[in-house]
Amino acid sequence: MTSHDSYSEFSATVLRPAQPAGASFTAFVVLPKEASDKLPRRGRITVTGHINGVAFQATLEPDGQLSHWLALSDKLLGAAGVSIGSVARFDITALQQEPEPEVPTDLQQALADSAEASAVWHDTTSLARLDWIHWITSAKQAKTRAKRVSDACNMLAEGKRRVCCFDPSGFYSKAFSAPKAAAD
Repeated sequence: MTSHDSYSEFSATVLRPAQPAGASFTAFVVLPKEASDKLPRRGRITVTGHINGVAFQATLEPDGQLSHWLALSDKLLGAAGVSIGSVARFDITALQQEPEPEVPTDLQQALADSAEASAVWHDTTSLARLDWIHWITSAKQAKTRAKRVSDACNMLAEGKRRVCCFDPSGFYSKAFSAPKAAAD
């Protein structure tokens, strides 16, 4: 699939999450199924695009319904002249090559402590590393996250290049969903 194959234009209502997500985002949109269907995968995927003509690059999150949602920052909303509840115009295209994901500190430390795991980690694709990170960061409890970091290093040290038993779309496990929109 070429990036042109993944190109979509759509309009979407900008929503405020019912639960504050901290400083990472203050608004979001759920992609129309037709736009999401053009993307090469149902899990996390990085896109470039425009909101009301203002360029951005972002990682779309899976919504557990074989589609995606997009977090929007105050800065991007302001630049695009968009507010909560308004309809914005979007165009998106999947990147040809997934950028190198940011490795969480706990995983960085665990990989530094295991030469075998680190060697396999660095020999995998950026997309595989994105899935490992997504599996770890999707843990809801600190205890589960710590176990996943340990398990990841053990699996990598054994030569496993992909995280097993992980549905990055959340469809089969219902592990992921778009934020609930606040009632206005």
